[in-house]
Amino acid sequence: MPTLQRRCYSAKPVTGDTLVIDGPEAHHLLHVLRVQPGQSLVVFDGTGVEFACDVSECRRAEIELVVRSAEPVDRELPYSLELGVALPKGDRTRWIIEKCVELGVTKVTPLVTDYGDRKAKLESATKLQRHVIEASKQCGRNVLLGISRAVQFAEWVQESGEHPCLQLLAHPGGVALHRVKPTSQGPTRLAIGPEGGFSDVEVAQAQAANWQIVDLGPRILRIETAALKLVAAVAE
Repeated sequence: MPTLQRRCYSAKPVTGDTLVIDGPEAHHLLHVLRVQPGQSLVVFDGTGVEFACDVSECRRAEIELVVRSAEPVDRELPYSLELGVALPKGDRTRWIIEKCVELGVTKVTPLVTDYGDRKAKLESATKLQRHVIEASKQCGRNVLLGISRAVQFAEWVQESGEHPCLQLLAHPGGVALHRVKPTSQGPTRLAIGPEGGFSDVEVAQAQAANWQIVDLGPRILRIETAALKLVAAVAE
């Protein structure tokens, strides 16, 4: 497993020889990690570049850094991977987001489904973004996973996007997952339903839009377990 240096995220594009880190990142660096002038950090700004920096000054609510070098570092999958999922509540959503970041998912789209909990309230976009940033810092990704607005399943399943090479919807009675062999690496979309699964109408909508139905096995899986199993199977 690769060893990563201490990393932080800059919400502003890094363009010059110096930069200032403020907000939650500065608070974490100052009050949790207690960085000091002269220490080194790796900064990423979501563009796929790593910036080797030295701490030049620590102020009350911000840190000034000097940029020593910049290097493109690609840890992305060679194709886009989107997960549409009926997100559960609370920490289970955070767990899904974190694992999707680690496994290289490009985008997560929350789905509104027939059997989903209509009263469930998703975390704010700001909180979800913080989960993405923290997971990216931990796993070494330099491009942030995108999180789309919540969308009706019937609308999402019809989107052509980048004309995916592979579209898989998890549902009992489909093809066994281990038998699904993509012919080439290309844009991929995956769908995971709520605890009650997808409705018959939704499965028919997916099949009409050229989605392949896959069975994740004989046991009943929680949303986050099903998402992890399906993503890991295609992100190898």
